[in-house]
Amino acid sequence: MARVAVELTNFTGGELSPRLDGRNDIAKYNSGCKTLENMIVYPHGSASRRSGTQFVAEVKDSTKKTRLISFEFSTVQTYILEFGDQYIRFYKDNGVILDGGSPYEISSPYLEAELFDIKFAQSADTMYICHPNHQPRKLTRTGHTNWTLVNDVIINGPFMDHNVETTTLTPSHKTVGATSTVTASSTTGINSNQGFLSTDVGRLLHIKDGHLKITSVTSTTVVVGTVIVDLGITTPITDFALGSFSDTTGYPACVTFFEQRLVFAGTIAQPQTLFFSRSADYENFDDQYHETVADDDAIVYTIASNQVNAIRFLTATRTLIIGTAGGEFAVNGAGVGEAITPTNILINKQSNHGAANVDGIAVGNATLFLQRAKRKIRELAYNFDVDGYVAPDLTILAEHVTESGITQMAYQEEPNSIVWCVRTDGQLLGFTYQREQQVTAWHRHIFGGSFGSGNAVVESVEVLPTDNSEYQVWVIVKRTIDGATKRYVEYLHNQDFDETDDTSFNYLDSQLAYDGSATTTISGLDHLEGEEVSILADGATHPNKTVSSGAITLDRSSTKVKVGLPYVSLLQTMRIDAGSQNGTSQSKTKRIYEITARLYESIGIEIGPDLDNMERIPFRSSANLMDSGVNVFTGDKDIEFRGNYETDGFIFVRQNQPLPLTVLSLYPRLVTNDG
Repeated sequence: MARVAVELTNFTGGELSPRLDGRNDIAKYNSGCKTLENMIVYPHGSASRRSGTQFVAEVKDSTKKTRLISFEFSTVQTYILEFGDQYIRFYKDNGVILDGGSPYEISSPYLEAELFDIKFAQSADTMYICHPNHQPRKLTRTGHTNWTLVNDVIINGPFMDHNVETTTLTPSHKTVGATSTVTASSTTGINSNQGFLSTDVGRLLHIKDGHLKITSVTSTTVVVGTVIVDLGITTPITDFALGSFSDTTGYPACVTFFEQRLVFAGTIAQPQTLFFSRSADYENFDDQYHETVADDDAIVYTIASNQVNAIRFLTATRTLIIGTAGGEFAVNGAGVGEAITPTNILINKQSNHGAANVDGIAVGNATLFLQRAKRKIRELAYNFDVDGYVAPDLTILAEHVTESGITQMAYQEEPNSIVWCVRTDGQLLGFTYQREQQVTAWHRHIFGGSFGSGNAVVESVEVLPTDNSEYQVWVIVKRTIDGATKRYVEYLHNQDFDETDDTSFNYLDSQLAYDGSATTTISGLDHLEGEEVSILADGATHPNKTVSSGAITLDRSSTKVKVGLPYVSLLQTMRIDAGSQNGTSQSKTKRIYEITARLYESIGIEIGPDLDNMERIPFRSSANLMDSGVNVFTGDKDIEFRGNYETDGFIFVRQNQPLPLTVLSLYPRLVTNDG
């Protein structure tokens, strides 16, 4: 029998697909994991237990889905917005903003079923919000409890194609502010020959030199409106055009900023059309139809295609990336480095994968987007070898992770460059992504607690940028608490890179903390009523308790207590591929008899050949008091392995206590039977 010591030095392959169990020939095999649950892969190669979540508040109505969106007013003033059924609430400094003792909120038009189709773009204190069923909105902030959401955003344009029929319009008044009755000579050329419709109320109507906003529809040939820009005429004229945005045609589905322009795209009537504002004049879409075209004029561009390519997302990187249902496009000026103008704009197709109706995210010079079936994330980036964009599949080695579909994505740039994704079944997926270091590692996260008979369900994720710390990951988690459905706003604690204070550990979900005089009663736990909770008391683990009347009673008096829902962190290696003197060791009988685990700031972990035969590594010495915490350990731990002779050779590492775990590397020693 051959004896060998194996080195598993990093886990940058992340969790690999079961379909790769036989691909020990690929480079990622030895750095990959069969299971990586509630563990984060660092770009350095180590795998670390994810931090727990802090309970912030229950959403306004736990019977309905809600969504989180970040709002970055400045580098030091950032907010999380809770978008619910026709309302918005606001969070800052890890808590909900109150007004008169109650959560501050404003009303919104967005229904529960529309929340996850909202697209938005922000500049300083203003956020533009789009949904195809509603006029574009503008959300502005002038104070913590002073937010406004207005729908009268666009001051001019954009307009659909100008009339080419003999139909004339006759306005009764032309001056600004006047109420003008407009009479059409025919319905021909108006709304596909239907004439004016009741859904045209609120729509802009261009007539000769100016335009008005329709306030009422009298008949298919008569409307009344308020003049916004002087029309210049009160006699019949064929020169008119209806606004592109209305209840009749639908409203933009996408929005972004690009080269000092606000860009809308994808109405119901014009799903392949982009609308660029005038340069540095975000709310003005005047294309100077009767004037000489200038470089700073608004632009309307329809993507030419032999199929309907409804625009799904817009992402501004070195170019403007357009994701459609049928392919991906890039927007450029006519020359290298030239700004786009009405006369030089070029839109070229780059790939044919098609995008889902989920916003793409910019990571460096690449755009990550969700493919049409919502199971693949692709990386659209410029490739000099082909002098164009390519879009490789980032899930190719772990397609099982996203197989059930993704509903939302968010990017956490600091500290570890992780893309977070909400899966349709409520698992939160993490994707450590540093292309320049060849790190593309998927990991799955199942939050503490339960919903019905299954796991807790993550319904929304958002990343809140900060100026001097790691970006915060916020989530909405759905659980069954005391027999009722509850949806909680929570955030993941920052990763502690210096785990020297055992009372500062944060490895519980929906956690709350007590810091005060010594006590045995911890109250204020109403959000976990009836739940069995895990406890860290003065840095040491404590027997679980069940919350009753919003409180628990400790077995020992403590001054610093963390209480929350437990979760299990699990790492399972791929099959060991080493130790054979005759070809591969795969499928051969082998036995791991000892392992050295190289750890970083860890306590209380288990290692074994399967989950029923785990060996807990001792960290407490006789010098440690039994009611106090144990210092974190950094270094090597030698473990006698309980494995039998088998053909697999898996290694399991587990942490089920509210304590830290970082695995730097594993060094198993085994014997292999070559017979």
